[in-house]
Amino acid sequence: MIRFNPGAPRGVPPRFLSRLRSLAVPTAWGAVAVAYRLTCPLARDDALGARLVSSAVLCAVGTGIVLHFRRRMLREVRHARRIAEAAQSVLLRPPPPRVEGLVVAAVHLSADRGARIGGDLYEVTATEHGVRAVIGDVRGHGLGAVRTGAAVLGSFREAAHDEKTLAGVLRRLERAMDRHLREWTHTGHPAPDGAPAAEEFVTVLLLEIHPDGEVHALNCGHPWPYRLTGAGAEPLAHADPLPPLGLFPLPGELPATACGRLLPGDTLVLHTDGAEEARDTDGRFFPLGDVLAEAVRDRPQTPQAVLRTVLTALLDHSVGPPKDDVALLILRNERCSPPTRQTHGVSRSATADR
Repeated sequence: MIRFNPGAPRGVPPRFLSRLRSLAVPTAWGAVAVAYRLTCPLARDDALGARLVSSAVLCAVGTGIVLHFRRRMLREVRHARRIAEAAQSVLLRPPPPRVEGLVVAAVHLSADRGARIGGDLYEVTATEHGVRAVIGDVRGHGLGAVRTGAAVLGSFREAAHDEKTLAGVLRRLERAMDRHLREWTHTGHPAPDGAPAAEEFVTVLLLEIHPDGEVHALNCGHPWPYRLTGAGAEPLAHADPLPPLGLFPLPGELPATACGRLLPGDTLVLHTDGAEEARDTDGRFFPLGDVLAEAVRDRPQTPQAVLRTVLTALLDHSVGPPKDDVALLILRNERCSPPTRQTHGVSRSATADR
């Protein structure tokens, strides 16, 4: 795209004018130093006092030049950071606080210092098929995994509304991942952490929550969420997951796992493996399930309160930022109890291990 600056002389590139303006202040300081040296009698005086004055003048000139370049670099860094934050918020945008009666809270901790996003992804959206949510974890972490996460997340945002079934959504994610890996291979770009594109994969968990609270899931190598109730915290399901996307083709049949009902007041905590694999100084893993059970032991907590409790405990356990990306997506059912519909014998805690 060509930018036109109406105030610039014709034929002069805007970038050249910007660089010329940036040199105006150092040039002025240099002119002051030269003028002092050539015209001031003190500059040619060998007395101690005159030399001290000359040294002070030269120090002031040098300090002015250094401060000018420092301010310019800080402006450029702040500008680049604003651009990066805008791009990051578009890719991993904050979820809405409420989606069809579900209160939502989410957080992402990047293992790369200075980055807000990395290899983890999440999204929740209301569709005509129910509330659908995704959480995933790209192999590796950091900015190198952002491209893969963007391909999967972009596909979900479209497929969640277009596809009637979770299986259809997962097929779309698989095709998006395949296209991404083919493009990566053809362009010759290295995969995250420098590994070949053939070793790239992403774990994905898809959830569909119906208006009556029934939950169905498809899991591709991702940790199962926790369900928080008045009785404590328990895994949402125990079914064996499918392979992660990118490693092997998905099987021909993709039956969703029935996870019972999310009753009013119940909470789902979706997480990536970085939350459970964070270690303390003795090498012990973070007890996420125990922390969640303790958080709701006395009374039900809001998703924001659960999020604060987990983050505080996680940072205390790992003594600082985690070594791997961590993503948490919390959904609390605050709908009124709908009329019970036939669930074909599936109880609240039953799961269909298919």
